[in-house]
Amino acid sequence: MHEKERHRIILSAVQDKPVVTVPELVELTDSSEATIRRDIAALHVQKRLRRVRGGAEAINPPQFVGLAGRPFRVNEGLHARQKQAIAKEAVALCQDGEPIIINGGTTTFQMVHFLANRRMQVFTNSFPIAEHLLKHSKNTVMLSGGTIYREQNIILSPFDNDVTRNFYARRMFMGAQGLGPLGLMEGDPLLIQAEQKLIDQADELVVLIDSSKFHKRSSLILCGLKRITTVITDSGIEDRHVRMLEDAGVHLVVADTRSGTLEENASSSA
Repeated sequence: MHEKERHRIILSAVQDKPVVTVPELVELTDSSEATIRRDIAALHVQKRLRRVRGGAEAINPPQFVGLAGRPFRVNEGLHARQKQAIAKEAVALCQDGEPIIINGGTTTFQMVHFLANRRMQVFTNSFPIAEHLLKHSKNTVMLSGGTIYREQNIILSPFDNDVTRNFYARRMFMGAQGLGPLGLMEGDPLLIQAEQKLIDQADELVVLIDSSKFHKRSSLILCGLKRITTVITDSGIEDRHVRMLEDAGVHLVVADTRSGTLEENASSSA
């Protein structure tokens, strides 16, 4: 990742929470600790943030604390080929007229391209998903209410009596920060609270994750493996993770990533 891009992500991160640690910035940027420490030092000298022990803080601390995790615009470009192939398989599970929930995320966002010619009832907490479906499809779209988290482009409500409780879904589609023997993992308590409400409204839970997520961990468990109906991933999944899903009775779909991204296919046919 280029230095300017790292600096942009670091400055964005310190506006989202009071103090951001070096390990958190390493995770956000996929850089080394040494690189992050140099970046923090440079931005401190430029008076664009304040260096603190073990991390950095904003010069003007945020009044509103955001969610943990990479911003949407950063995640969007990671594993693009895998995400599109996974999303295609997810939409193949759907039947026209079915009510579905699509949780906000960069992998689930790719479903919008394959939903263009469908007529579904879609409930989502994602601005980008809702906007794209409204502009480029005939799907009926319902958007959840709550607080808008700009970095992740999602809407979350901490209240039990929101519109979520009035929507039934055949399936819920979602990504996650990680997946392991204990189940599906997320990085923020508010995400856990909001997503558990959505999961309760669906018969089946379909998890869309690229194979790198089997190696990611978090301290927060969203749900156990037994609650997951289907996992859709790419061919990079290891045999031990296949066995883990089989032992838990989770159906596995491995997406074909050989066809290239939508952008690559469009340029080659031009």
